[in-house]
Amino acid sequence: MRTLFLALTALALAACTPDRDNSPVAMPQAAVSPAENWRLEISLPHAVLPIQLHLAADFSEAWIENGAERVLIPEIHRDGNHLRLRFPTFNNTLDLELSGDQMTGELTLVKRGYEQRMQVSGTRGLAYRFSPDPVAAADVTGRWEVVFTEEGGEDNGETIQAVAELDQQGSHVVGTFLTPTGDYRYLEGEVNERQLKLSTFDGAHAYVFTALMDGNGMLAGDMWSGTRGHDSWVARKNFDAKVADPYALTFLKEGYDSLAFRFPDLDGHPVSLADDRFQGKVVLVTLSGTWCPNCADEVAFLTDYFGRNHDRGVEIITLLYEHFDDFERAAAQGKALRDQYGIEYEVLVAGVSDKVQAAETLPMLNAVVAFPTMIFLDRAGKVRRIHTGFSGPGTGAYYTRFLADFEQFMDGLLAEENP
Repeated sequence: MRTLFLALTALALAACTPDRDNSPVAMPQAAVSPAENWRLEISLPHAVLPIQLHLAADFSEAWIENGAERVLIPEIHRDGNHLRLRFPTFNNTLDLELSGDQMTGELTLVKRGYEQRMQVSGTRGLAYRFSPDPVAAADVTGRWEVVFTEEGGEDNGETIQAVAELDQQGSHVVGTFLTPTGDYRYLEGEVNERQLKLSTFDGAHAYVFTALMDGNGMLAGDMWSGTRGHDSWVARKNFDAKVADPYALTFLKEGYDSLAFRFPDLDGHPVSLADDRFQGKVVLVTLSGTWCPNCADEVAFLTDYFGRNHDRGVEIITLLYEHFDDFERAAAQGKALRDQYGIEYEVLVAGVSDKVQAAETLPMLNAVVAFPTMIFLDRAGKVRRIHTGFSGPGTGAYYTRFLADFEQFMDGLLAEENP
């Protein structure tokens, strides 16, 4: 990163954004039941994204498999041979036509100001992801120092530094990429000869990573995201590789020590941090969006934490920044999120999913660098810490360390005297 400004710009690109999402989602896990396996191919402009769809014979449930992740599809609608699979919190849809052992159709991803549409085809009974019989001639297991370079678009040539954690068993590979603002969640694929291929589709992400290992053990390749995203990337093994400190990217401007806002809840009633119910409490304020898988991972974590600790004096407020500025549509998405995850804390509609415009709603922050962002307020209402991004359960040990650090810091805030 050549300057702090360019660094923040690049980091923002790696966060959940309408054009390029990088995230966690602790997606609802599918039940174990008899199901038929379908291998689907989603056609990106310059790559094919394979997924494994598991569909109950009576169409009562369906889920997608990405390594250890089972993504339950919340809504299934069947009309004759037409099948519509919906991800309501992401507002995305798979429309499929069944014909014997074949499927054809379209994936629609709703972004800010436009839609991405990709053709889909599938075959019943195929259990492989990329290749039916891959034979590995390289081993990618380990930690990798990675540099992504934006290809095309407004930020052509900008770079993002990341860390890859990969595990290879035979030719099968699972893992993820971590950036300073989040991770690319559960990736699964293979090494065939010396070529690495990884993919994921979790209802929001549509990612394909490819790379070739050279004679020096370096990886170089491409990352494709939906219909618009394309980065080149290079990587070298480095056990000591690290991402930037997520607590150092977002901070209060000089002269500020607290937050102030007033936004409507999902029923249109105004809520402010100055309301009596938040006084003397430890409050977590999160900047989020229903379209953002990293945010969904955070929601799953916070919902559990709130249930266990609300009686200790914890309050949580999630500020939603949606793909549209129509309150009714934004509130409907928020209600879908609340219902899916069983949220019992406050969810407010704060603005649109543009980082510049989001920063205008919270002028005390230096910037909105990523969705999600978590702000810790003590019992006196003072900001004590700001965490940018979220690395979820797909990151393994990184997530475990975050949980331990979070619990310890929150215990410290809760132990402080109530003013």
